[in-house]
Amino acid sequence: MAELKGFMPPLSPEGRASVVPGPPWHYSGDLLTIEYRAAPGSVARWLPEPVEPVDEDPDAVAVIFADWQSCSDSFEELLDPVRSQYKECFFVVRCRYRGERYSRCIAIWVDKDFALARGWHQGYPKKLGSIWMTRPVRFGKAGPRLEPGGRFGASVSVHDRRIVQARFTITGPSETNGFVNALAMLHNRYVPSIEPGGTPSMDELVTMKSVDWEGSEIWTGEAELELFDSPVEELSSLAPVEVIGAYYRSVGVSWVGGSVLRRSGT
Repeated sequence: MAELKGFMPPLSPEGRASVVPGPPWHYSGDLLTIEYRAAPGSVARWLPEPVEPVDEDPDAVAVIFADWQSCSDSFEELLDPVRSQYKECFFVVRCRYRGERYSRCIAIWVDKDFALARGWHQGYPKKLGSIWMTRPVRFGKAGPRLEPGGRFGASVSVHDRRIVQARFTITGPSETNGFVNALAMLHNRYVPSIEPGGTPSMDELVTMKSVDWEGSEIWTGEAELELFDSPVEELSSLAPVEVIGAYYRSVGVSWVGGSVLRRSGT
């Protein structure tokens, strides 16, 4: 019998059927980031033991909308854009583990299966959703310019229900892109056992960060953010109390892997 190939299922004789090729993975995209404070204790409810909240500004949250183009090291996806382009929205908080501070994605939605599978490999809790962002333009009237007065909208819908809605108006340049999503990531990779009541097949606490980072100028501005109720989401527990800041920029990063900090039972 032949050995089946591929980075992730489905494995196949030649390996081309895998939902996503193996890393390194390269990303280029536009990001709208809105940072806010939730009610006291909101973030702690989303942190599993032994992960702890940070001491300073523990309920700061960043919601990030991203319009990405991505590819593997073969760059073949760039000539077949349906395999490279996707949008996502994710919520990030800060946390501590063994005295070190990290950023942590606690909720995220994407609109393509390859991005979903890639995220599960990295420990991102990705789900499918419908994500939309206003795109900036250089010519014409059918979009905002990256300059003061430029107005943007963004939204996320899951199972035909809108769960996140944001608006952003540029007021000027910024020296910072915020502080919540600025640390190495700390995620859980988890797969339940196939046997009822059995030990999880995978239960790891992992960390990772991107490499070969590049970024454009940063624009800051005024933002509005609304979270809506849903039978399959719990965003009401992260409702914004006050907006801290809002930013728009383009970035490029690559990802090659991470490190296991803890496995269940160790």
